[in-house]
Amino acid sequence: MVCIRQARAEDLIQIQNSNLWCLPENYQLKYFMYHILSWPQLIHVAENHKGQIVGYVLAKMEEDDNDSTHPVPHGHITSLAVLRTHRKCGIATNLMKQAHARMVECFHAKFCSLHVRYTNVAAFHLYSQTLGYKISGVENGYYADGEDAYAMKCEFKKSNDKLVDNIKKLSISTTTPPVNSSSNNNASSNTNTTSNHVDSSETKDNNESEKNNHKTSNKKNKKKKK
Repeated sequence: MVCIRQARAEDLIQIQNSNLWCLPENYQLKYFMYHILSWPQLIHVAENHKGQIVGYVLAKMEEDDNDSTHPVPHGHITSLAVLRTHRKCGIATNLMKQAHARMVECFHAKFCSLHVRYTNVAAFHLYSQTLGYKISGVENGYYADGEDAYAMKCEFKKSNDKLVDNIKKLSISTTTPPVNSSSNNNASSNTNTTSNHVDSSETKDNNESEKNNHKTSNKKNKKKKK
């Protein structure tokens, strides 16, 4: 069993280890630290039942430089990796969806960009077919070994609500217990009965006072006759 959660500082060593095992593009520990300090909401890990990190997504926020007066906030996937023993299980897809959702929820991102190797067929299929990324350009010699990269972009547009729902599904929903209508009826009936008791007692008191007044008036009349 694997769970997707937000990364913590103590996860960085395992994240770096996953990066070294899975990818030819490796980063120093301070680069991971820079991401988690700047955009802690966008770094997620896949953790197995033993507490081991088996995958991660490293993401950040950027602003579009094409329009300096009205910059467009958007996310960028820096690195994505899943150990070979846990591939073909949808972990990479869930990591990416979680990163997308947090970009929208926390930073109101309009789209997300990334680079993928020209020869990485599996990653290209994930981005283009599963996640809906489109090729926006080709960058020659982008990687250190001289390989070209596809520049890809995923527009969020009106799907923002669905992206945010990915987070809500992970949170525990709390519901207030429904109000019992019968208890309300009983309460109201009890209120009515108590009010009736008060009214009847008041009428009894009034009747007794009237009787007493009538007796005193009769005694006065008898005295006058004498």
